[in-house]
Amino acid sequence: MEFRQIGRTDIKVTSVCLGTMTWGEQNTEDEAHEQLDYAMERGINFIDTAEMYPVPGNPKTQGRTESYIGSWIANRKNRDKFILATKITGRASIYWARDNEDVTRHTPAQIDEAIEKSLRRLQTDYIDLYQLHWPDRNMPGFGFHSYKDYDEDEMVPLEDILGALNRHVEKGNIRHLGISNETPWGAMKFIQLAEKNGWPRMVSNQCVYNLIGRRFDYGLAEVAMREQIGLLAYSPLGMGVLTGKYDDGVKPEGSRGKLFSDFMSGYWESKDAWMDCNKTARELGLTPTQFALKFVESREFVTSNIIGATSIEQLKENIDAHEITWTDAMEKEVHRLHKTYRCPNGR
Repeated sequence: MEFRQIGRTDIKVTSVCLGTMTWGEQNTEDEAHEQLDYAMERGINFIDTAEMYPVPGNPKTQGRTESYIGSWIANRKNRDKFILATKITGRASIYWARDNEDVTRHTPAQIDEAIEKSLRRLQTDYIDLYQLHWPDRNMPGFGFHSYKDYDEDEMVPLEDILGALNRHVEKGNIRHLGISNETPWGAMKFIQLAEKNGWPRMVSNQCVYNLIGRRFDYGLAEVAMREQIGLLAYSPLGMGVLTGKYDDGVKPEGSRGKLFSDFMSGYWESKDAWMDCNKTARELGLTPTQFALKFVESREFVTSNIIGATSIEQLKENIDAHEITWTDAMEKEVHRLHKTYRCPNGR
């Protein structure tokens, strides 16, 4: 297992991170604990979750994923053995996440409430990496093809956001800060404010990144390299379309494509692209999963590749996929694929 430094910290995380967004919806608490145990056995030291998980968001299940991790921590008593990351929801009508609010925002008061709730659910007194799940600004955070400006007066000032987070770092219940689904402008503004005020720098940016979703390359990759805000890549398998399991047009029972088809609409519209990726993988002597996951890990601006699974068999396959060697022939093919399709679903 390869270890990579996160940001400008002294923390090294594995290049494979265990994602958790299915726990509490598609996975039981026992299954979550089984996956955590297996990941630790395989050498993974990095776990990522969020206050809104599992997904899709639901008032009946919100926070359940963190609670499953918390019960595992309480049972195993191993909190010092791994790096734990979680996230605060961005601007959205997720009224059930707060006690007295209709909309989740990044106001100082909501940040305080979200952190305290996450700490209780996780049964820990500190979070290694606390991330802003998506921006507070009124902009599309999960993919778009053309930019449309927003009213800047409606955003919570970034200085207020970073100042509130800094107070929790000073208290000791957060070690480091990260962003997620953020733009180059947002990333650089947070850096500017940190340097101006002597506050903590953002150390990572968690964004979609996969063979058919490479918008990170266009601006954020250079920020990642120059400012050491490495990519924590999520959806490296394109919600499953890059595994080959949907190639025959059938959505297997229990799959996200079957359970939450609307949630994956952008990927269904990109079928030509992911079918070509999967065909190319097989021609290279790889499985589609190996091709997709090793591609992400091979990018120099990636700190860790976030994998998720609904079974131990899937988890084993996803971890094993990183053990192949990336070659010039593979690099040539991913360049061809990107030139042909760019980012077909806006990600």
